[in-house]
Amino acid sequence: MADKVEDVITDKQPKSVRVVLLALMIAMMLAMLDNMIVGTAMPTIVGELGGLEHLSWVVTGYTLATAASTPIWGKIGDMYGRKGAFLSSIVIFLIGSALSGMAQDMGQLIGFRAVQGLGAGGLMVGVMAIIGDLVPPRERGKYQGMMAGVMALAMIGGPLVGGTITDNWGWRWAFYINLPLGAVALALVTAVLHLPKKRSKAGIDYLGVVLLTVGITAIVLVTTWGGTEYAWTSARIMELTGIGVAALVGFVFWQTRAAEPVLPLHIFKSRNFTLMSVIGFITGFVMFGATLFLPLYQQAVQGASATNSGLLLLPMLGAMLVTSMVAGRVTTNSGRYKIFPIVGGVLMIVGLYLLSLMDTGTTRLTSGVYMAVVGAGMGCLMQITMLVAQNSVQMKDMGVASSSATLFRTLGSSFGVAIMGALFNHRVQDVMAERAGALGKNITEQSAQLDAKSLEKLPAAAREAYQHAVSSGTHSAFLLGAGISVLVLIAALFVKEVPLKGGPQKASPEGADAAPTAVAEAV
Repeated sequence: MADKVEDVITDKQPKSVRVVLLALMIAMMLAMLDNMIVGTAMPTIVGELGGLEHLSWVVTGYTLATAASTPIWGKIGDMYGRKGAFLSSIVIFLIGSALSGMAQDMGQLIGFRAVQGLGAGGLMVGVMAIIGDLVPPRERGKYQGMMAGVMALAMIGGPLVGGTITDNWGWRWAFYINLPLGAVALALVTAVLHLPKKRSKAGIDYLGVVLLTVGITAIVLVTTWGGTEYAWTSARIMELTGIGVAALVGFVFWQTRAAEPVLPLHIFKSRNFTLMSVIGFITGFVMFGATLFLPLYQQAVQGASATNSGLLLLPMLGAMLVTSMVAGRVTTNSGRYKIFPIVGGVLMIVGLYLLSLMDTGTTRLTSGVYMAVVGAGMGCLMQITMLVAQNSVQMKDMGVASSSATLFRTLGSSFGVAIMGALFNHRVQDVMAERAGALGKNITEQSAQLDAKSLEKLPAAAREAYQHAVSSGTHSAFLLGAGISVLVLIAALFVKEVPLKGGPQKASPEGADAAPTAVAEAV
């Protein structure tokens, strides 16, 4: 019987993986592309629905729901089956997309975006966990490198697609466009993906779910509101911090006693898994900070068009794509991977330090080279962290390992945008006050970030002061990023290289580090 199962795996898996991979790439594209498209459409949405004061919640609601649901989707997949959980997440995402497109006011849009976010959490986790089920660790880097390519493509093309859709079809199609793509993914997954059916006798850890959700929500709100909506020392931020800390401490305590913990703490006993969680957090911290401030610098200082903001990141994202693909291919061919986190850490430190040197005289070519260095570093880290995290746990924990890695990267991005953003805004306001006096203070009183049209209306002296201020702000933000990235290099040096088993032709079904390959239901 064992020989029969192994034959089925060897003979049937490659064809099914290629078809399923298409569906997974579409699902990944849905999750990654949505925020990029919607961000471009937001001015038009506010113009029609109103509610400018609630604008940030359109993004925050989605982000909160995604972050809070991510570990829950991973655990549900481990307990009840990956395929059903993944299909459910696609359906919820599409329902949220349809409802968002039909929203009649800002309150409805925020609520429906939260529904979208619930589904998006399952999409991200499901893609990585299914690859973990279907593909041996030795080959997994190649496929996860493709997923990194999809991520880069979404970041580049999202703003352009969003602008085109909004200008020609209307903002509601920024949401409706998900429906045909999601239908294709649903059909392919339903027809082609065959995974062993699971059914856990244990119930869902509802108390753990509640505590984790409250903790994550409080943390994301603190990083989103701190320094913008409320002062960091305000009572609201202090309350949220206290709630978040108390909920997470209670969650950790409860996970040691729950019959079926939503996030089993034993997975953190693996040194590699813990180190990959740290590296993933910092990668998210740096990556989303960079994607936020680089277009701002190029628009305000180098005079680039805001319409093509996605293309401005092409050197970084292109380098990330190429490096990720190369890292995946080398890992597949050699089975070794430790070199990539080390090289990635070095490149991120160097690249971010170079970006911190940019000033008002830096050319686009120079800044493009600096971005490419950062992108190459990220490419060495993006999917290798997921690969090593999955390779560090047993098959029964594949879902929670994937969701935990995704969650730490999500939380890292939230912290990165908040902390680097606070540092940037503070520096911009200080420099504007120094160079433009009372006028500079008034200009940045409500926001340190001005769009291109607002910048053109400023007096020449104020515009020059703002360019210097943005340059100074990006210097501080990227210098912080370079310092934080040192932790990536330190963590990478302590990674223990456990050889990835399961070569291109054969899959070993035993053990945590073996090749976890799914067997067709027909067997």
